[in-house]
Amino acid sequence: MTTPIVLSLGELLWDMLPSGKRAGGAPVNFAYHAMKNGTEGWAISAVGEDELGDELIAKADEAGINTVLQRNAWPTSTVEVALKNGIPEYTIVKGVAWDHILYTRQLIDVVSKADAVCFGTLALRSPESHATITELLKHTKPGAMKFFDINLRGDHYSKELIEELLKAATVFKINDEELLLLRDMFDIRGTSGEDASRWFIEEFGLDYVILTAGSAYSTIISRKGEVSTLDTPRVEVNDTVGAGDSFSGTFTARILLGDTLAEAHRKAVNTAAFVCTQAGAWPEYPAEMPDYLAEIGK
Repeated sequence: MTTPIVLSLGELLWDMLPSGKRAGGAPVNFAYHAMKNGTEGWAISAVGEDELGDELIAKADEAGINTVLQRNAWPTSTVEVALKNGIPEYTIVKGVAWDHILYTRQLIDVVSKADAVCFGTLALRSPESHATITELLKHTKPGAMKFFDINLRGDHYSKELIEELLKAATVFKINDEELLLLRDMFDIRGTSGEDASRWFIEEFGLDYVILTAGSAYSTIISRKGEVSTLDTPRVEVNDTVGAGDSFSGTFTARILLGDTLAEAHRKAVNTAAFVCTQAGAWPEYPAEMPDYLAEIGK
């Protein structure tokens, strides 16, 4: 079996944490953890022609992520991250390099080889990157997983954008807070988490919907009717930056490598628990990952 290729489209940035700056960006976090779980991780983005851009390219290379990074005259993205009890709050600046990703033949070639592609709403806030990413999604190969991790940030989204990306997706990941907003947006108020997930599967022809509820639980529902629900393990939280992305990247990698839904879900939960115990979104993995679910008898 050839190694699956997992590709992220969108923001690559510096998370400016109280402890210092750390490389991040939800789609690239996804690619990093997919790579750590047995796939070939790739990232398409843009950084500035500045020192922060040089450092970010070096950091991605050091982490083992294959990158296709355009460089332009816009500044490399930084995001101020305030932690409240380990939970991040983001201040995101507009007018940065990844708002201006150019549509090129090189990007088409990379996308056409991917077995899974991850994208979210944030990188499509600007007309230029919006046009590029939506066009690139048309060049995925037949059967490729198209993973829409909604990642709502500030006011950088609209119902029209969410609908557009849902129509392009095969997998939709959302958290419980985002679901509250979408229940109103799509007029599905009063539905349970599972019923709302099934509504999205039917409405947009999805293969999976993943619903995460932070420290409580996560549920994955498939088009075939499979349901997996797991409690979230209790860990000593350093910060939760990138934990959701690590869940997504692990789940995608393990499905591509042939795990069952339940097996992939378990590994995803376990990776996310580990990331919560670490600083930043790209921690080095231990030689043997602790089994956090075993500690709660799951």
